[in-house]
Amino acid sequence: MKLKIHNWRFSVGALACVAGLAMPVTAPCDAAEKKPKAKAETKQPAKPAKPKRQGAIPEASAATSGPSQEAASSETLARYPVTEGPQMIDLPTALRLAGAQNLDVRIAREKLVEAKAVHEQARQQFFPWISPGLSYRRHDGQIQAVEGRVFDASKQSYTVGGTINAQVDFGETWYQSLAAKQTVKAAEFAVEAERQQAVYQAAAGYFELARAQAQIGVAKESLRVSEDYAKQLDAAVAAGLAFKGDLHRVRAQTERYRLAVQQAEERKGLAGARLAQTLRLNPAVALEASQAELAPLALVTTNTPLDRLIAQALHHRPELARQAALAKAAKAEQRGTVVGPLIPSLQAQTFAGGLGGGFNDDWHNFDGTANHSLLLGWRVGPGGLLDRARQRAAEARVKSAGLLTEKFQDAVVAEVVTALTRVNSLARQLETARRALAAAEETAKLSRQRKEFGVGAVLESLQAEQDLTAFRNDYLALVAAHNQAQYALLMAVGQLAGSAQ
Repeated sequence: MKLKIHNWRFSVGALACVAGLAMPVTAPCDAAEKKPKAKAETKQPAKPAKPKRQGAIPEASAATSGPSQEAASSETLARYPVTEGPQMIDLPTALRLAGAQNLDVRIAREKLVEAKAVHEQARQQFFPWISPGLSYRRHDGQIQAVEGRVFDASKQSYTVGGTINAQVDFGETWYQSLAAKQTVKAAEFAVEAERQQAVYQAAAGYFELARAQAQIGVAKESLRVSEDYAKQLDAAVAAGLAFKGDLHRVRAQTERYRLAVQQAEERKGLAGARLAQTLRLNPAVALEASQAELAPLALVTTNTPLDRLIAQALHHRPELARQAALAKAAKAEQRGTVVGPLIPSLQAQTFAGGLGGGFNDDWHNFDGTANHSLLLGWRVGPGGLLDRARQRAAEARVKSAGLLTEKFQDAVVAEVVTALTRVNSLARQLETARRALAAAEETAKLSRQRKEFGVGAVLESLQAEQDLTAFRNDYLALVAAHNQAQYALLMAVGQLAGSAQ
């Protein structure tokens, strides 16, 4: 005769699983194939296919574009509405939008939110948690008593209540909280670093747009002068006062100026699209710089000693502050591996509720019950005391963080030296370009006043106009580069935040 022994213990989660298994199973996938087919649609007469334009983008077929793709496409297109006419933008607006809407800045801000949440989680490890619930246990058949006697029993019990649990590794939790706090500081400095980088990119993009816009004016002015000169030379050729070959030479130069206008307009469109991407604006809208003229700025005094600029950079650069915070976080984690295991861990549990049950199917005898437990202990071995491998890994991270700090410092010093050298060099080049431009303007003025159409005179006039156009473009390029270098030097010394405002 065989005895059936049952020892059942149910919890709320187990009952839910059983209930889930008892639910009816859904129909198999192939059941969908047995559904009656829809009525065949009435075929419409085929329309003649439209001829495709050469180089046109093919339209998406209905088989490849579903409702979800159409919805995504409509949402994307809604973000980039096409408007008529250009949109004016000035430098302060560009700098303000760069700090608010740039995607890299927004990503850095989300990382800061994440770091704060991690720090909050580390602090919450010091607090207990509550586990309310109920349990059911039943036994049928043989069971052994404490003293060793085996006997047959049928019983059941159930409990309802809540448990307060606390499990705190004081040393580990404390140093993890310190490391998380330094990580939050590092994330804050990372946001500032990304913001300054975005402001610099916006300033550089704005000056590039202003340069392209000003060069359009230079090219159009050169085209106008060349067309007027071609008309005068055409009349001189008709009167027999000029060589016809000079007329073709001037007309060729006129077309070159026309090509320069088209190329400048292309550069303006590309610069506007890049600036719109930096500012998180609609790239489909043509941006135009509001300033009528591109003038050199004086944001930094170039006579400041180099050592003072380097000291400012080492003190104010957010990248260095971020790396210093990460180094402190690594040091806190290293201290946690050495000092943390020396502090005992706490495990405490308190249950309060009710207990009921009895022999066989008895559900009575329900009354209050409480259990308490407390444990203090140390962990010896992996993850605790005498874990030299863990300590060596933490020490290596501390040394690596220190080396990275030195690497960032060297890079910052190099950026300051490079930016200052470029600012001083471009300032000298601007003075040279001003003198050259003044001489070219005077030469072109004298050439226009002369009414001779000899072979040598025509060539001199063409050369004068070409030199004037080239020096104007060079001057505009130097002004844009000079202004960009000013902002680069401000960013290198960590002073871009105040100047942007």
